Order: sequence, then structure tokens, then C-alpha cells
Amino acid sequence: MADNARAKKLADLIREVVAEKLQRGIKDPRLGSHVTITDTRVTGDLREATVFYTVYGDDEDRASAAAGLQSAKGILRSAVGAAAGTKFTPTLTFVADALPENAKTIEDLLDKARASDAKVREVSSGATYAGEADPYRKPEDEDEASE
Repeated sequence: MADNARAKKLADLIREVVAEKLQRGIKDPRLGSHVTITDTRVTGDLREATVFYTVYGDDEDRASAAAGLQSAKGILRSAVGAAAGTKFTPTLTFVADALPENAKTIEDLLDKARASDAKVREVSSGATYAGEADPYRKPEDEDEASE
């Protein structure tokens, strides 16, 4: 079992090698400059690596990038093996990162909250207090009430 520092170091190396190879080494048009490697995780035994990626574009671009990464998996694994110098090169699994969708969902929720706050602010702009402006009793009020 490898320690976590070694797994982290290997994950960083895999991320850099895969990103560099995608940018300069692979001529597949499906994997143009719109694929970004966001994160890499390696299991504790250093046998399997999960590479997270995002694709700039629509659903068709995402599907073609996934197919391109699947077809380039062997070349990318060979490049990782040459750079890592380990006894066993980890198998690569490519997973589309859900970060852009999560960010869009959060942004939509924040927009709804801003609209709701603006509506409340608009309704309350001309409002007055239901009772007096200061509802607390003061010592001079008690003197007047006892007389």
C-alpha cells in the first residue's frame, strides 16, 4: 500500500502529462483545445487513476470529447508510464467533471434569491411600523401612566 503523499504526487504527474499530451501530442480533432483536465485521483495501491475533465461546448462536443478520450486512452497511458517510471502504470478512467453544471445550478439559485430580495425590498420601501416606531417603554412613560 502506497502512502497518500505518493498517490498525490502521482496524481499531479498524471494530470500534467495528460494535459500536455492532449494539448501537443494527440492530433484527434475531437480533443481540440476545448478539453480541460480539472483533477486526477489515484487509488491507494496506485493501480487505477480517475481523470476528471471538462469540455467547453454543447452536449455534442462533450460526447465527441468523451469518445476521443476513450480512443486515446492507450497513448495517454503510455505517456504516463514513460513519465512516471513506476513498476505498474495505472489504468486511466476518464470522467466528465460535474463542476460546470453545479456552478450553473448555484448561480441560478443565487439569481432567484436576488430577485426575491429585490421584490421584498420593493414591497417594503413605503411601509411603516404597525405600532409606534419605538415599542419599548421608557421611564417617563411610566410616570405619566401612574398619574
